[in-house]
Amino acid sequence: MSIDKSAIRNAATVIALRDRLGDPHVLMGQRGASAAFMPNKFVFPGGAVDTADASVPLASPLPGVCAERLREDSEVDLSHALAAAAIRELWEETGLILGQPGIWPGAVPEDWTGFADRGHLPAAHPLQFVFRAITPPGRPRRFDARFFLVDADEIASDLDDFSAACDELSHLQWVPLTRAREFDLPFITEVVLAEVEARAHDPAPPQTVPFFRNDDEASLFLRLRGKELPQGLTE
Repeated sequence: MSIDKSAIRNAATVIALRDRLGDPHVLMGQRGASAAFMPNKFVFPGGAVDTADASVPLASPLPGVCAERLREDSEVDLSHALAAAAIRELWEETGLILGQPGIWPGAVPEDWTGFADRGHLPAAHPLQFVFRAITPPGRPRRFDARFFLVDADEIASDLDDFSAACDELSHLQWVPLTRAREFDLPFITEVVLAEVEARAHDPAPPQTVPFFRNDDEASLFLRLRGKELPQGLTE
């Protein structure tokens, strides 16, 4: 079945934060020059939600406040699927495992076989929903992306071993948070980095989440819970 490339697809992005209380670093990689979406840009690991993600077993659920925020301004409850997609994309693009030891019940979806072979079930409790953004109109791909912050101490595998990663991102590296803006970044990544810097030393999930909503009429910078910020942002 072909994918409608003009449709807005739900997506999940992971901001892995290492040594957050000392010298914070974020995990980033570079997209290929031939990529249809954001070529050559340095980005966080992430990608679109797959159909199978909705039924993937989780060893632990999302924090309650994060699941609640994910359900806001959404026609259906995607909290489980988005959490699973975040963990899968982190695994696929970096080879890092966010999970707990365990045996999968039943058949393992094709995209999860490598993860399951490591003897882990995906664990969503470390994921903190911190940002949401919709790609502006006119782009070759459009996503409704939810950004999840995770403390790297929660990752079960070697933080410097990217040998199991696919080739979608190159130059994977832990970038000092204070130097991340020196890279060639998408606009929205710069905005998210500012949010991460503000939250780096706060371990609690946020009670409100910024939402950069781009539709055909306007670009609005909102906070989930219905409170609009004093100033709008445009790209």
